[in-house]
Parts: sequence; structure tokens; C-alpha cells
Amino acid sequence: MGRPLKIDKLVEYIISISTWLVPARLYLLGLTDIFSNGAVIGGDLNGRVACSLPHHKRCAIFYHHFMISKPEIIPHGSITSAAGFSAGAVAAGIKKAAGALDLAVIVSGKPCSAAAVFTQNRFKAAPVLVSQMHLADTDKIQAIIVNAGCANAGTGKTGLENARAMTELAGSRLGIESKSVLVASTGVIGVRLPLGKIGPGLNHLKLDAAYGHDFARAIMTTDTVPKEIAVRSLEHGFTVGGCAKGAGMIHPDMATLLAFITTDARIDSALLARLLKRVVNKSFNVISVDGDTSTNDSVFVLANGAATQQIIEGTASFRALAEALEYVCIHLAKSVARDGEGATKLIELTVTGAATPSDARKVARTILSSPLVKTAVHGADPNWGRIVAAAGRSGAKFDLDKADLWIGDVEVLKQGTPLEIDKIRASDQFKEKEVFIHLDLGLGKSRITGWGCDMSAEYVHINADYTT
Repeated sequence: MGRPLKIDKLVEYIISISTWLVPARLYLLGLTDIFSNGAVIGGDLNGRVACSLPHHKRCAIFYHHFMISKPEIIPHGSITSAAGFSAGAVAAGIKKAAGALDLAVIVSGKPCSAAAVFTQNRFKAAPVLVSQMHLADTDKIQAIIVNAGCANAGTGKTGLENARAMTELAGSRLGIESKSVLVASTGVIGVRLPLGKIGPGLNHLKLDAAYGHDFARAIMTTDTVPKEIAVRSLEHGFTVGGCAKGAGMIHPDMATLLAFITTDARIDSALLARLLKRVVNKSFNVISVDGDTSTNDSVFVLANGAATQQIIEGTASFRALAEALEYVCIHLAKSVARDGEGATKLIELTVTGAATPSDARKVARTILSSPLVKTAVHGADPNWGRIVAAAGRSGAKFDLDKADLWIGDVEVLKQGTPLEIDKIRASDQFKEKEVFIHLDLGLGKSRITGWGCDMSAEYVHINADYTT
């Protein structure tokens, strides 16, 4: 497969000097078709990528390092790392587990520009509807209240009234208007919210910038670990922090997950909304755990402008904010996929050579949500036919005679022709904690990377006993 040793040395050398070679990213975007094997270690964002090289892990490091700008990670960062934000969490008794944190609030000291992306499920939970109404009524949101343990979905008119009441109780507790409060809930569908526990819980709530990690723990349901991160741009003077929950009912088009992002950057709501939508399509909308889309999934972002001058579209500060937001969202999305219910492995799938961006997304969605693909990964069975079959039924333009497929660094299919492979070596690729799959459709220049996980017997056990 060409000259992998020389490519590896080139990649390692460039990465080793990248801390001071800042302009390298701009020049490397033009490097394509390195050596005789036609592999790419840079190239257009819509072209073939470094993952087609034999040593996929180093290629992935290279791609993410240069094609996605990496802001500075704040050690032990949280949703309150951005200036002007405080959080709090209490055990209100909504979850079954005694003493478990289940009610949380994030609040800014000043009104924020706000944006959100919600579930595409036509069955939307009451909190989603109320938050949508509040975002339509005002462009100055200041807080979000969240409960875990009850989704408040499928609860009729009472559910809608309870969601509104949550914002009123939070507004009263915080001394702000209820319409400036957004609301989110997660848990079992069809169970009425125990509203009588919300008020007393809020009375015991303590707010402080130190409680960001408590917020991340309070929103968990079947998650095994909290998911949070914060990054900053020293050059442009802003911070972006975030946390997410989600382990089951995760599928592209905003799946069962809640994500909360804060920034002290100053940006107007309309521009923030466009930016969030773009970033979500590269992160939360390309993960899948089980193919089910929830009634409650929401991604919120609040920007209070406490730290920077106004960010204008097309400027260096805007690009830096976009890169930071994308980095945070991709990190959280991968964390959700990695922590899928019963999951033991993270799957990273790169689809290249698609005729259109829509086709790339269709193929990725179908492969990542395929039970046959997920169980093959779990069992370390390199049954690559399942991957190609999923692509073929995705609804995207597909021509097997032009398709190439890699499982890790093992090429198994070239222009539709199966290759003689070492099955033990191929199986070993699926035994890794992070499994890399690359499908090149050979039909165009559109690409996408998405994430999923394997499916184990534990997933069935968790979901068979969820309400009992």
C-alpha cells in the first residue's frame, strides 16, 4: 500500500513542530495525493482524508490537529469556566436513587444571546415546546433549569403547564423573568413531573461558579460518567464550556441527549443560531448509539459577552469562536457515543467520496445505526459486507464498483473487489477500544466523520429493565 513508513515520519515530524508552526495549517490544506498510493494527508475539507493512509491512528491525529483547529483545553473545565456563569445542583428526589443529584440550574449574571437546536421527532416533550416559545419571545435568555429522572413527555396539557411552572419557579428563585429561563428534562416518557419537588429543591439550591461539575452530574440518567469540557482562546479572549448527557436513544438529527454550552464571547443571537446549527451538523447530528430519536433532545448555547468585543461574522474572532464551539461539540458528541448504553468500543466512521454532503450523511447515519454492523464490531467479526450493505440501502448514490473500504489499517475492498486479507489482523482492528472504519464511495468530494458504538448484551439488559 505505498510507502507508509515515509508518510508516518512526515506526519510525526509535522505534528512535532506544530506547536510553533502555526501557519502550517493553512499550507497543509493544499497537500494532496502524497506518494504513489493516492493517499491524502491534508486536502480539501470535502476530499479524501488522511484516514485512508495505512496507519489510521496517526492519520486521524494529523487530520484533527490541522483540519480542525484545536483551542487550549482548560484543565478540569466545566460549564461555568466562561466568565459570569454560575451553576448549582440538588437532590430533589426526582430520580429513584436516594440522594442523587437530579435538579440543576445554570445562570448568567447578565442576559445572554441564546440559541438552541431541538429534536426532529414530531413527538416533542413539553420542555422542548416551552423552550422554543421562550426563545421566540425574547433574545435575552439568562438561565436554564434542568431535571433528570422524568422526561415530562407524553404528559398532555398538565406536562406543558408543569414545564412552564419550572421556568416560573426558577425565575422567582433567581430574581429574573420566567420567559428568560429555558427548561429541559430527561428520563422516562409518559410519567408526570413531580412538580411539588421542584420548588423545595430550588430553595436548597446554592449557586456558584465552583458547581459546574455538579451540574454535569445532575443531568445524567443511564450515563456512566459525566461529559464536560472547556476551552479558551487566549488570542481572542473568550472561553467556551459545555457538558452533555446521553447514553441511549442516540441517533442523528438530535438524538436523546441534552447538551449545554456557555461562552463569554459577545455575539448576537441570530449569528449564534446559524453557527450552532452548522456545528451541530458536524457533531451531535453524526452520532448514533441505537438508532432511536428522542422526544427531549436539545442543545443550548448561552453567550453573555462578558469577556470580548462584539464578534462579527467573517472575522478572525468569529472563526476562532466557530473552531472552539466545534471542538467542544465534537468532544461532547464523541463522549456520548463512547458512553453508549452497554458500549465497550467507540466507532469512528469516515465516509469520503460521496456525491453530495447529504449522501455522505445518509451513508454515515445508516452504517452507524446498523445493528448488524454494531454487533459485528462488538464480536470482533470483520464481516465487512454488513458495512457495504448498509451503505447500499442508505438512499445515497452508491456504486459498489467504485467503493473502497478500510477496517482500521486493513483495506478489505478496492473498487468493489474483495481483497485477500489476514482475517486475524482484520479482527484485531475490531478488538481495539476505538475502531476506525473508512468507506470511500469514489463518486465525488463530499465527506463526513461520525461516531457510534458497538452493541452488547448489556444494552438489551439495560433497556429491558429500564422502567422496572
